[in-house]
Parts: sequence; C-alpha cells; structure tokens
Amino acid sequence: QAIQAINGYTNMTAEEFTNMVFQKIDVNNDGELTLEEFITGVEKDEDLMELITKSFDLSNVLKVIQNG
Repeated sequence: QAIQAINGYTNMTAEEFTNMVFQKIDVNNDGELTLEEFITGVEKDEDLMELITKSFDLSNVLKVIQNG
C-alpha cells in the first residue's frame, strides 16, 4: 500500500495491485515469483521498472512527507 501511495496507484486495492504485478511477471503462472522471474519481468516491463525505480527513490517519499 505504501508503494502504491508513493507512486500514485491509489485507485487499486493492494490485492489488485499485487495481482497485476504477478500477471505481468509470473511467467510460469505458478503463483510464486523467483528472483529470476522478478528481475526478468521487471526488466521487460517499462511501467513496472519505473514503478520499482520510484519505490527506491527516496525523493518521492520526501515529497509525500512534505505535502502531508
């Protein structure tokens, strides 16, 4: 939920957000993500790469804190 709020994905529940991520990168559809699947999936999906990059960029966190 925190990642969603920081990156503007507040129109989905945490479960819907998680399902979206899994649908994009769980290539063998086993409901689990290996580190390899995660890395490969994120590298292939520009939107997801941007989301993950923003999640580790603390400037977004500071903006949220400053704006209340």
